[in-house]
Amino acid sequence: MDIELGLDTFGDVTRGPGGSRLSDAETIRNIVAQAKLADEVGLQFFGIGEHHRHEFAVSSPEVVLGAIASVTKDIRLGTAVTVLSSDDPVRVYERFATLDAVSQGRAEVILGRGSFTESFPLFGYELRDYEALFEEKLDLFVQLMGERPVSWRGTMRAGLQEADVFPKTERGLTAWVGVGGSPESVVRTARHGLGLMLAIIGGAPARFRPYVDLFHRSLASFERPTAPVGVHSPGHIAETDEQAWDELYPDMAELREKIGRERGWAGGYNRLQFQNEVGPEGAVFAGSPERVAQKIADTVRTLSLTRFDLKFANGGLEHEKLMKSIELYGTVVAPRVRELLADGA
Repeated sequence: MDIELGLDTFGDVTRGPGGSRLSDAETIRNIVAQAKLADEVGLQFFGIGEHHRHEFAVSSPEVVLGAIASVTKDIRLGTAVTVLSSDDPVRVYERFATLDAVSQGRAEVILGRGSFTESFPLFGYELRDYEALFEEKLDLFVQLMGERPVSWRGTMRAGLQEADVFPKTERGLTAWVGVGGSPESVVRTARHGLGLMLAIIGGAPARFRPYVDLFHRSLASFERPTAPVGVHSPGHIAETDEQAWDELYPDMAELREKIGRERGWAGGYNRLQFQNEVGPEGAVFAGSPERVAQKIADTVRTLSLTRFDLKFANGGLEHEKLMKSIELYGTVVAPRVRELLADGA
């Protein structure tokens, strides 16, 4: 079973060695260094999420990815995700076609509706149009992927008549749709023939198997060719389980508590919940290299994945610890995952 292993970050603003909050600018420069290391240790993908909040430094992933392209050679570069609902499909396509040029064909885009909604009022969109905006804009984006003049009409955006978009890519653009677990989103992704990226941030990864099966059935019903399936999940790697858990828990708990208060989630987030999530049936891939490798290999087999992306930045965890996690992921975890999959254990 062939598997691609990648990394995702939302650009979480981290702490410095003394515990103080780093600036957004320094956080962004550190992300470039993290991606450079990921390339050096042989990982296949580096994705950056788009956010417009105090906790995250990156609101323009394509600009940061362009900087990363200049210091990397092989790793593919993309988003995690691009909030297409509050953006313009033409501009998104132009930006990623440009990134594809400067990276010599390494650009990918993962499109989504976004789990945060700050971009909607920021760019003048109504949350009541959440679903309709994404449906229409995804349809237009897919048509633009043909790189031919497009005639299109919708209700959420001005129509196009034989509109051509530049620059052109050399081999076409790779696109995925990020899905949090809605069957309707899975079917829509299949209808457009795009890759399916499952965001698994809670519960057992195995419970997403019905969505994978639905995706492949839907591809067949729409007479689409086979498309890749990937997973995006949080995690952290250190030399031992206890070290990884002790490093990750405080920052993950702080961020989840804050988001939980905003969204009215019942109860808080505690260490028992965290330990359940890092266990075999949880969605957090944290621990020693062997534990994380075993858990990734199990998830790859269970869901028949073609890619697994570890969301390695979670709250304010320091840059140096993130760099160590990336190093272990590329040099120890990745080879071990492939060994486990080859053995069929």
